[in-house]
Amino acid sequence: MRIGVLGTGMVGQALATRLVETGHDVMMGSRTAGNEKAVSWAAQQPERAATGTFADAARHGEVVVNATGGGVSLEVLRSVDTSDLDGKVLVDVANPMVWAGGPLPTLSPDKGDSLAEQIQREFPGARVVKALNTVNAGVMVDPAARVPAPHDLFIAGDDADAKAVVRDLLAGFGWDPALVHDVGGIASAQGLEAYLLFWIVLRTHIGNHDFNIHVAR
Repeated sequence: MRIGVLGTGMVGQALATRLVETGHDVMMGSRTAGNEKAVSWAAQQPERAATGTFADAARHGEVVVNATGGGVSLEVLRSVDTSDLDGKVLVDVANPMVWAGGPLPTLSPDKGDSLAEQIQREFPGARVVKALNTVNAGVMVDPAARVPAPHDLFIAGDDADAKAVVRDLLAGFGWDPALVHDVGGIASAQGLEAYLLFWIVLRTHIGNHDFNIHVAR
């Protein structure tokens, strides 16, 4: 499958690398062609890796992954031709954090809305699925090694077929399909994004990033 990954940071690089490893043709997108981080990433991949602008990556992908910072995600997506998002699965892994100097960030939007919903409203032709934002980059792409115990992941979106595509990608990463929970439509992304605040509290308490939660019933 052709996948466009928007973002050259830790999350974008982790996801793009794992997607190449699992057999996909990946283009990493950035603001400008020839981005140093993107070029360096592509040079480390033996095959199936390319770089370009955000618009190039969106055009390339049958699936598009938003791995940009949540505060700039809408700006980045607005730089893409909307026709290159129409009908495509758009996996939103971003968290819309705003740091104001306190121990915890705030979320923007913070009440009655979410970044994923904003993306879906602004790009109605895209099939947005919120996923992977509740764990760190290492756990995203190597869940069994990073957390060697049962632990859960959550997805939200309005399109059942799009969520099935995301489930398949997650299975390729090593996520147990039985522990990937569909929590409903895109409005449920409000809960997934709000969880970030508790994740930060847990990270401080635990002292590292390699953890996750398990839903026991």
